[in-house]
Amino acid sequence: MAELATIARPYADALFKAATSGAGVDLGSTAAWVDELAAIAANPQLRQLADNPKVTADQVFDVLTGVARSALPEMARNFLRTVIDNGRLNALPEVAEQFRALVNRRNGSSDAVVYSAFPMDGAALAEVGAALEKRFGRKLNLTVQQDDSLIGGIRVVVGDEVLDTSVKARLEQMKAVLTA
Repeated sequence: MAELATIARPYADALFKAATSGAGVDLGSTAAWVDELAAIAANPQLRQLADNPKVTADQVFDVLTGVARSALPEMARNFLRTVIDNGRLNALPEVAEQFRALVNRRNGSSDAVVYSAFPMDGAALAEVGAALEKRFGRKLNLTVQQDDSLIGGIRVVVGDEVLDTSVKARLEQMKAVLTA
């Protein structure tokens, strides 16, 4: 959605500028609360509540802050109030994504999702992370998602790059060779 990205960009830029210019503001903690608020805002029931003309902006704000797992800093509360007052709650997930991209650009890193057929412990993830950082040539912020359809191995998505070493991918390659 180009329109949603266009709407979200000034919010992400303003939040990034405020987070990098403020004394004692940590980009990591800011990214964490933005991601949390974005996840809450993406909930269809919350969207339905926010779109209800009988519900005030203060009520939506109270619900969002009440659902948040931790107490939000003043910067987060002000940001959220601005987003709600301007009727841009639906853009909050995109704002979080663009904010994360700005933080990654500043840090010279990228977000990566590791899909694994089995749960990965911390040691295995650290080992895989080191190999992936060498392979992709930059620091990676790894998250792991279990995907039973892979059968074995892993599939890594870094932006628009995909590294698939799963058994499922190898079986698909064999199938393609045999049917060709």
